[in-house]
Amino acid sequence: MDSEDDRSIHDDNDIESLDDDFYMDNYSDYDEDAADVAEGDSNPVESRRTEQSFTVLKESDIRQRQEDDISRLADFLSISHVAASLLLRHYNWSVNKVNDAWFADEGEVRRTVGLLEKPVYENPGDADEITCGICFDAYPLSEIETASCGHPFCFSCWGGYIGTSISDGPGCLMLRCPDPACKAAVDQDMINLVASDEDKEKYDRYLLRSYIEDNKKTKWCPAPGCEHAVNFDAGIRKNYDVSCLCSYSFCWNCTEDAHRPVDCDTVSKWILKNSAESENTNWILAYTKPCPECKKPIEKNQGCSHMTCKSPCHYQFCWLCLGPWKEHNGACNRYEADKQNETEKIKERAKKSIERYTHYYERWASNQSSREKALADLQKMQSVDIDKIRASQDLPESQVKFITEAWLQIVECRRVLKWTYAYGYYLPENEHTKKQLFEYLQGEAESGLERLHQCAEQEIQVFLRDINVAPSADDVRPSKEFIDFRSKLAGLTIVTRDYFENLVRALENGLSDVEALENGFSDVEELALENGSSNVDAFQNGLSDVDDNGIITDDHWFCEQCTFANVVSATACRMCNQQRPWSQES
Repeated sequence: MDSEDDRSIHDDNDIESLDDDFYMDNYSDYDEDAADVAEGDSNPVESRRTEQSFTVLKESDIRQRQEDDISRLADFLSISHVAASLLLRHYNWSVNKVNDAWFADEGEVRRTVGLLEKPVYENPGDADEITCGICFDAYPLSEIETASCGHPFCFSCWGGYIGTSISDGPGCLMLRCPDPACKAAVDQDMINLVASDEDKEKYDRYLLRSYIEDNKKTKWCPAPGCEHAVNFDAGIRKNYDVSCLCSYSFCWNCTEDAHRPVDCDTVSKWILKNSAESENTNWILAYTKPCPECKKPIEKNQGCSHMTCKSPCHYQFCWLCLGPWKEHNGACNRYEADKQNETEKIKERAKKSIERYTHYYERWASNQSSREKALADLQKMQSVDIDKIRASQDLPESQVKFITEAWLQIVECRRVLKWTYAYGYYLPENEHTKKQLFEYLQGEAESGLERLHQCAEQEIQVFLRDINVAPSADDVRPSKEFIDFRSKLAGLTIVTRDYFENLVRALENGLSDVEALENGFSDVEELALENGSSNVDAFQNGLSDVDDNGIITDDHWFCEQCTFANVVSATACRMCNQQRPWSQES
């Protein structure tokens, strides 16, 4: 059974109350956006929705940023390029930290990092040969090399020392002089002088990776095979979901799959629960009994109640009463309450725990599977089907974007819906009103998403089947059927998107509307009726703005360029800023 701590999903410091108008009507913000357009903002909604607190970096971007930081520091402190690189590496690539430490105590920084201002060892100036400090052989001056400290070593020993250090891993980035008593740094100039080409390449990769791994604001994309990094600036936002150029979305905070609306702690517990032995233990408790002699769990796989434990125990007992078989008279029908109650209670609790976990896990896994299938369908649509539809309907690329947008929304909503089941599993069972509100909102979300998914997946097939049918001279392209389909799919995409955005915010704010239910309302529907078009009712009304055929019933007009549904008061499309045609004006 789960402990209360295991089921707690809310950090008190993270829960904030929702604004009174949080559950806004799905189209209430459209008028505001139209006003922004009138005031000169060319694309207010697009800029709002694509606002990002992160930047995806390719390898070339990482190298450029790294080089810029090194050059900037070298110019500012009037030091060499390799010295600036060592300083930044020591201070985790923070230019500000280097500057603060340098001007506070330059001498201490130099000693710590190993940047010596003058050699600590003076070689004899008149000697023709110098003894290597490692192999102790004498070499001409041309075959001896020193670091900033002046300790002499031959090229062969330098190569072996550096090669071994590079093979040992990223620690080579802070390599020091081979002399045990010397702390002078071995810089990249020395690496480039004596290391092999293979070792130089390894060192370069370590240096590049350190720029990401030692920087608190950057992380590598965890997707297999992806070499992009993400630079994240949280600011005051609590949304850690980021999307890489490889199309993988993940949480920057914990690097697991993107998991809004649940927090990282809940995800960690859920993943651990899915992979841990806890559910195996519950299954054993529910469907096995311990041998009375050796206590090993035994599963009954035959009809007879005569059980024999495996070697080396071989104990024989009755499955029903667990009594020794040799003393058994063939019947154990007498009920003994004290003996049975506690055992039965344990088994019943274990069974209920398994059933509850299975309920949430199956739906979590099902939405994950649906999301993966939607991703595959999206890729096929983008690579093959879109071009076929464009050709058959004689449309420019801009007027079939609504199909891609619908599939992208399906993928995102499947992800959100998947994690709502982990959220529901960890809702405390004693908070009945909050659970009632959660299940109502979740059910409405699932219903709306299924309508969108079915429309994008099945109703588009008629236009894919007709691509090989040559149009007659009287046929109008695009066809009326396609225009109706466009209106339906675009409308479903809009209201599903807005509903899920509201749902995510509601769950992240701890379902604060539950207070209204606890203050006198008997159920969610009663709360919705009391609050009219605000609060919970807005969720339901968001999907009721679409009729049975998926057509938006409020007063909207569709942009001829991008097919976006705009409020009737808007004079320009809020997505592409295309002016509204006079024929659609009221």
